[in-house]
Amino acid sequence: MIDLDELLSLPISSNSPLAWVTAVLVATGVFLVLLAARRTVRAYHSRFEKTGAAALIQIPLRVLSRTTLLFFVVLALFAGLRALALGATSARLAATAITIALFWQTGIWAVATATAWFERKKQQRSAFASIGIIGVVVNGVIWSFVVLLTLDNLGVDITALVAGLGIGGIAIALAVQNIFGDLFASLSIALDRPFSEGDFLVVGDVLGTVETIGIKSTRLRSLSGEQVVMPNADLLGSRVRNYGRMVERRIVFATSVTYETALEALERIPRMIREFVEAQADTRFDRSHFAAHGAASLDFETVYYVRSADYNRYMDIQQAINLRLHKEFARLGIEFAYPTQKVFVASLPMQEAA
Repeated sequence: MIDLDELLSLPISSNSPLAWVTAVLVATGVFLVLLAARRTVRAYHSRFEKTGAAALIQIPLRVLSRTTLLFFVVLALFAGLRALALGATSARLAATAITIALFWQTGIWAVATATAWFERKKQQRSAFASIGIIGVVVNGVIWSFVVLLTLDNLGVDITALVAGLGIGGIAIALAVQNIFGDLFASLSIALDRPFSEGDFLVVGDVLGTVETIGIKSTRLRSLSGEQVVMPNADLLGSRVRNYGRMVERRIVFATSVTYETALEALERIPRMIREFVEAQADTRFDRSHFAAHGAASLDFETVYYVRSADYNRYMDIQQAINLRLHKEFARLGIEFAYPTQKVFVASLPMQEAA
């Protein structure tokens, strides 16, 4: 049983009734102010959610709205106790209580921040299937720190506990290092975002569209229809060409004509090709030149850009240019060159009979 005489002998019990009334008023006032502030924050957060705006201010509003009522009570009591004369023991207990309460409230804020960030990632195109598992791991790490700090403030020696956890963590990490490698690779994909679901990738000899980015592997749907499963660690260690981020496509094509083509026609061909390219929508002409004398042809090189990443759109444009070239060359009598070989036979004079 608690000794009443011992409690009454504590320094805190020697405060006057006026001091106690002041402490109660201060604690009540602080509690009501904090409660009103949380209500205001929650009202603003609810208003932002109803508008559907994806503003970054939603995250701090959501985090602050998760402040607990118990934390307000502890803060209010601590503020009220500041109006009283406290002994060393009472002051130490009050400081320990407010410190532990702050640790747990900080843990709640940190978990709310991580949850809000992961939810924003899920709403973006770069969301991936393992984001929920990574969120659980992050929350576990946060609460582990909170528990360790709480035990430390309660006077528990956590050195041996931390050392044991470290040795156990190393053993577990060595046992499942491949899984952890793919997990951290998945986290790297989430943070760095080299590609997203729906992007078309070329990885070595594999071509395909990203279907799912999982905790261990990424699944691609190849052009021939089968699904290709690639470990995330191997994927990040490779050179990845992401055609899903392409803004425009650079096209280089050659046109070859015969050596019998007239000089005036040769001078006209670059201007002709430029006209055909610029006549197509979504194109940007770069150059067209008489590039080289080939073994069996006169070669022209043309460069232009298609302002679209759609491969089918590029093929439609190139087809239209080729058809116009054939039509115009046929009208002007210009012949396309193809691999030919001419043999010139020189006749020698017959030797006179001896």
